[in-house]
Amino acid sequence: MYLGTPAAAVAPLEALHAAGFDIVLVVTGRDNRRGRGNDRTPTPVKAAAGRLGLPVSHELGDAADCGADLGVVVAFGRLIPAQLLAVLPMVNLHFSLLPRWRGAAPVERAILAGDQRSGVCVMAVEENLDTGGVYAREALEVGGDTADLLRRRLVVAGSTLLVETLSAGLGPGEPQEGESTYAHRIEPADLELRWDRPAAQLARVVRVGGAWTTFRGVRFKVWEAAVVDPGSSDGAGTLRGDVVATSDGGLRLVEVQPGNRRRMPVDAWLAGARPEPGERMG
Repeated sequence: MYLGTPAAAVAPLEALHAAGFDIVLVVTGRDNRRGRGNDRTPTPVKAAAGRLGLPVSHELGDAADCGADLGVVVAFGRLIPAQLLAVLPMVNLHFSLLPRWRGAAPVERAILAGDQRSGVCVMAVEENLDTGGVYAREALEVGGDTADLLRRRLVVAGSTLLVETLSAGLGPGEPQEGESTYAHRIEPADLELRWDRPAAQLARVVRVGGAWTTFRGVRFKVWEAAVVDPGSSDGAGTLRGDVVATSDGGLRLVEVQPGNRRRMPVDAWLAGARPEPGERMG
């Protein structure tokens, strides 16, 4: 049985199916409402299960009597109750090197913290969040990846690791060792570009996706940026050309989105906005 919801959970499902595992049921989140009418869009995992001809349920309780020997959880988005785990053991493919970054947003938190390495773990599901023994793990260098790119790399590595681990048999899981950290969900406040912080830190916020500030009182998103020497001693937030001064260094804007307009190269925005010398952001 397979439990998953977003796009990141599609490749592991497809890999298990291609490897010949008998997936008796797929449990996923409910369809999302689309537009103003009653049309609904299936979750990425539900759509993938349909293509593969696999039965689908939105009810977690259906897992108890589906006849499976094991449940596989990948980004399901809901805690598994203890009473279900008592009748059906489960493993989880988690996108971090546990016990670092337990919780909902491990990829984003690893980037925000400046981690040099991330990874994937195949672990036992327990009642407590992401605390089970680890059957297998694989580490990857983060480099300068955005959250989207790093997640895609982790999904590829994790899909292979999951198939290999289940094919070989689980065996005993190793207890998690080291200091645990919790990956809280990303909130809008986490993505605000606060110019009194160092440029290197703000560049990591941009890499997460959806970073924002304000310009002339309007929300202004930054989708791509690079750390540079600001070339002046202007105060934090001061815009000169395509560079914003920070508390330490400057952030060169590359791709931006002013207000409700489309994303665009910064040169296109500058040509239209014509910022005055010394104007400030935020």
